[in-house]
Amino acid sequence: MTKQYQSFKSFYPFYLSQHKNRICRRLHFIGSLLVLCTLGYVIVTQQLTLLLLLPIIGYGFAWLGHFFFEKNKPATFTYPLYSLIGDWVMFKDILIGRIKI
Repeated sequence: MTKQYQSFKSFYPFYLSQHKNRICRRLHFIGSLLVLCTLGYVIVTQQLTLLLLLPIIGYGFAWLGHFFFEKNKPATFTYPLYSLIGDWVMFKDILIGRIKI
């Protein structure tokens, strides 16, 4: 039975426990950075069809990290919203040095 989290604050420690592998965290970071770069490119060029690539880029890098390095099931499958928020909070935590890659 899956635990039901009542808040993101209670979910985030679980999320981090699913990202112990440094390569997995790096792949998450790269995917998130590429999502931001692609979004910036779309805004500048107005090539809106490129927005379709955003989930492929973001989830593609993250899932490679989980399947090949972390060897666990991505939290996205069970907690899609909290997991998406967790991706960006972890990205911020890596940027400010709170989490090492």
